[in-house]
Amino acid sequence: MKRPERWNALLELLARDGRIEVEEAAAELAVSAATIRRDLDELAQQQMLNRTRGGAVAHNLSYDLPLRYKTARRASEKQRIGAAVARMVEPGAVVGLNGGTTTTEIARAIATRGELSGSEGGGPAVTVVTNALNIAHELAVRPHIKIVLTGGVARPQSFELMGPLATGVLGEVSLDLAILGVDALDPERGAAAHHEGEASINHLMARRAARVVVAADSSKLGRRAFARICTLDEIEVLVTDTGATEEAIAPYTEAGVRVIRA
Repeated sequence: MKRPERWNALLELLARDGRIEVEEAAAELAVSAATIRRDLDELAQQQMLNRTRGGAVAHNLSYDLPLRYKTARRASEKQRIGAAVARMVEPGAVVGLNGGTTTTEIARAIATRGELSGSEGGGPAVTVVTNALNIAHELAVRPHIKIVLTGGVARPQSFELMGPLATGVLGEVSLDLAILGVDALDPERGAAAHHEGEASINHLMARRAARVVVAADSSKLGRRAFARICTLDEIEVLVTDTGATEEAIAPYTEAGVRVIRA
């Protein structure tokens, strides 16, 4: 197993369990304990985790892995979610997209939808309003997509723009559809993010939209995070993956949310 693959695997273990034990990780990844110790030391130098005696732990509740290290986690699930959400976008729609790996896959799926590749009169087939630098960068080269990028201060961990400059732009637009990636979706507390600044922008995006779609893989369901984005009654559709059981999605359907498993 090459180093980038080991790092992704270690970070996934950390996200799943909240801590890593060297011997257990070595056994699971079929490498030596010395290799795991070296990997953890290098990840700690990049401030990806905190080293402990015999392993490592995540920084704290608001800990968020930088986007470039999360792209391989649940990649196939996120691609299926992306395709399912993209099919909900109508030609001529104004769509809001926040940042994250799931919404990045959604943006890519929107960009490659054949029926959205052109429009009558030469105008944009879709308008995408986003506070995510990486999404704007990917879509800017698509002539059939009009990009509106909010201002704001960039958060390196997620490439999202935040603050008064971002809220100022969002306060002046109307969206047909807000597509939100979230860190957690709890039946009682609703959708949430680890970082309060991101949650505030996402909340405003939801408020400016006629419809709200939450895109969350099954690992996010039934979980809570620090800052609430919106309640379940503000969400029209939840798009998740087939790993979500009937028991897991029941609280959302009972609350009136339409659930799609891709």
